[in-house]
Amino acid sequence: MEQGNVILRFEDLTFGYTEDRPLLESVNFSVRENAKITIMGQNGAGKSTIFKLILGEEKPNKGSVHIRDNSSIAISRQVMPKDKLDHSIRAFFAEAFSEERFDLDGKIREVLDAVDLPLTDYDKKIREFSGGQQARLLLAYALIQKPDILLLDEPTNNLDTDGIWHLTAFLIGYEKTLIVISHDANFLNQFTDGVLYLDAYTKKVEQYVGDYFDVLEQIKSRIEREQMQNARLQKAILDKKEKVNFFAHKGGKMRKLASKLRDEIGDAEEDMVDVRREDKAIREFTIEAQLLPEPVAKVQQLSFMKNGEPQKHIFDPELVLWKGQKILIEGPNGIGKTTLLQSIAEGTAEGVELHSDVRVSYYRQDFSGLDVGMSGHEWLREAQGVPDDEDLFATAGRLHLSSKLLQNKIGTYSEGQKGLLCYARYMLEKPGLLIMDEPTNHINFRHLPIIAKALKEYKGVLILVSHMPEFIDDIGITEKVDLGKF
Repeated sequence: MEQGNVILRFEDLTFGYTEDRPLLESVNFSVRENAKITIMGQNGAGKSTIFKLILGEEKPNKGSVHIRDNSSIAISRQVMPKDKLDHSIRAFFAEAFSEERFDLDGKIREVLDAVDLPLTDYDKKIREFSGGQQARLLLAYALIQKPDILLLDEPTNNLDTDGIWHLTAFLIGYEKTLIVISHDANFLNQFTDGVLYLDAYTKKVEQYVGDYFDVLEQIKSRIEREQMQNARLQKAILDKKEKVNFFAHKGGKMRKLASKLRDEIGDAEEDMVDVRREDKAIREFTIEAQLLPEPVAKVQQLSFMKNGEPQKHIFDPELVLWKGQKILIEGPNGIGKTTLLQSIAEGTAEGVELHSDVRVSYYRQDFSGLDVGMSGHEWLREAQGVPDDEDLFATAGRLHLSSKLLQNKIGTYSEGQKGLLCYARYMLEKPGLLIMDEPTNHINFRHLPIIAKALKEYKGVLILVSHMPEFIDDIGITEKVDLGKF
């Protein structure tokens, strides 16, 4: 797609939620019409904040955001707002327009087809849909506005494989400006033609041209060049400092030479490149399992939805879950995977008998189990069996969660930081049963091989829902349960 004039520009922009701690500093970049841009960077670097600044939900402390006159903007958010859950489909989409639309049903039909969500009952409540279906509704809500600038925040979260492919095909053919935040590298590489890289340490934004994997190589090459340049300068600086120390104690011309060398050292130090700290993966970690002498669980039946009707599948013989087993729950969006996992975690699933002493940890795809009013430290302290703060901080530190960050309210964390906080708690809880609903959501792709390794080595029972095949392959699934085939 040919790109046109600049439609969005950040000019010398500085922003921080507190004035003494800027998140972005003297940021400059521009986006042209019809461009497809990815925003990438470390967890907490300010990716979602960029979207808030574009939308006008936050105002810069200094500098400005320029948006071409009359350019409309819409965003597909990560999670359905709670105040929309009791809306009907029709009422939900009606809010996308400032005036009543008499062709609303036709518009809804058009965008639901675009996101591969065939529905006919527009009076159905939002809360009756699965997380994956709600993700498609959020995308459709943005599309129905036909914006000049479309913002997508983690659009593949909660989508099954078919949903991701359908979304990818749609975005490849999208004819307006697209800016997307995602940690799904393979998804991004299908359509990206440029990257904005946010550095959490320098607080700058760097702009690159090329597809996603090309940009990763450019960043890697740049870091290597900067490190080599600094190594050469450092060697020259040390050599000159030794000469300064020698000549400074001499008289006459030798002392003048020492002064000249000091000036050269100063110049060389100014030429040292402020090398960006690469977006490094978390350190390897282990989730220890609770020791249980008997089966962790026995499954006689599972409940789910099919064609809008409740269904049950009877296991004959019953499914016995022993330590070390890893069960993948599969099925299309809307079949009730999230509801099933939640009922197992809460001990209310009909036909599922848990060991009376089993300790259950549950990763919710929307992080609704987190108390956003608590600090990270307070929430981790709630975990069973935490010996002391020293162990707590060491555990969190392995996942890039600093002691300083842990003092902040969880509500201020990025989605990626919330995910890593959950993993820190599981390390402290040592569960016998670990239930995970889309555990890759919001997690930086660099961290995923380390997390997969930890789950593969986990000795308790793992029950998992995930849309990421390569992640599933790395875990070592022992049994698959496909609800769609029952």
